Amino acid sequence: MNALRVTGGRVLRPDGSVTESDVTVDRDTGTIASVDDGDGTPPSAAETLDASGSLVIPGLVNAHTHVAMTLLRGYADDKPLDPWLREDIWPAEAELTPDDIEAGAELGALEMIRSGTTAFADMYFSMDRVADVVDRAGLRARLGHGVVTVGKDDAAARADVEESLAVARELDGAADGRIRTAFMPHSLTTVGEEFLREGVAEAREAGIPVHLHANETVEEVDPIVDERGERPIAYAADIDALGPDDFFAHGVHVDDTEIERLAAAGTAVVHCPASNMKLASGMAPVQRLREAGVTVGLGTDGAASNNDLDVFDEMRDAAMLGKLAADDASAVPAAAVVEMATDGGADALNLPGGRIEAGAAADLAVVDLDAPHLTPVHDPVSHLAYAARGSDVRHTVCDGDVLMRDREVLTLDAEAVQQRAADAARDLVDRVESA
Repeated sequence: MNALRVTGGRVLRPDGSVTESDVTVDRDTGTIASVDDGDGTPPSAAETLDASGSLVIPGLVNAHTHVAMTLLRGYADDKPLDPWLREDIWPAEAELTPDDIEAGAELGALEMIRSGTTAFADMYFSMDRVADVVDRAGLRARLGHGVVTVGKDDAAARADVEESLAVARELDGAADGRIRTAFMPHSLTTVGEEFLREGVAEAREAGIPVHLHANETVEEVDPIVDERGERPIAYAADIDALGPDDFFAHGVHVDDTEIERLAAAGTAVVHCPASNMKLASGMAPVQRLREAGVTVGLGTDGAASNNDLDVFDEMRDAAMLGKLAADDASAVPAAAVVEMATDGGADALNLPGGRIEAGAAADLAVVDLDAPHLTPVHDPVSHLAYAARGSDVRHTVCDGDVLMRDREVLTLDAEAVQQRAADAARDLVDRVESA
């Protein structure tokens, strides 16, 4: 066995307990061979990662983002969602080139590796370029071309739907199987019903899951209720977009009936607390969703509305916002948000990872606990939710490969990636302002 040994640390186990253990990775299969507590003779390993003074956790899962929007980080702040999209984001995106998207995706991949994220879901454009970045970076992803038909003629709208379906078919299984795909209409209000029905029907026939934004704002819910006499999740069910392999972003304004419908269908919800707060979209009822049995993951959304891709920040925000939404300090506790950021996210995306146990995917992050803001360590799970930062991640491993060792990213040239992205962002803004 071509082994990697993560030694000397404590390990977060699937039941939420923490044990002093070593983790042995089979790099040939990209899986965890064993988690041993010092019993017996450990297997020899060609390579080791020192986890002394650290906590070994499953790689974090960013279950909803628009990764190339790193180029728009800080570009248009402090506006509500609809005018922010129409006045700032969509005009800027109209000027994006495939080279821009690749540069932004590289920057996002670098940021995620450095903060312990090993898997993500991305809805955006030029997904062949994003797939190339995922391959080079060594990450795991579920990718899809985002469809928007509002403001487009019939031919352009159909072409957008067909591109999303073609991307889903062509990229699935890329990067040695680390890339999976989905049909990704932007939302139930930005894609016309005719195109939604046709696209979802084709996706179903091909066995392709569906990912879209749902119930993000009141302004997104009310038009559906007014025009159709039903709420968005019922509309999603009507067009056959509510299935056990599907996952919806946000779910801020869902009522009890919608929560029950999501749970019954097995459709996951990806909570994006920082984006929801920044855009004043509202507070998702995460406690009620989880109590109903809905799988809930965590996502950063794009860096234009967050403004970072650090899932540790999302854990803290999710716990805090969840307590406010439920008016209960015991709601959405630390263990729950850690589960949402790991196993919950992997389940939502139907990707390997999220657990440290024999046979699981070898997607790991090693968090250094030797820092003032992490001292003392009464409860390491509490620290993950409330005190840890992406900058505390020491090593990142995905599919058995070391992506970052002692804060040095091995799969990307950090300095070159940052410079390329900064140049691309400056040129993009220049084009937008002169358009």
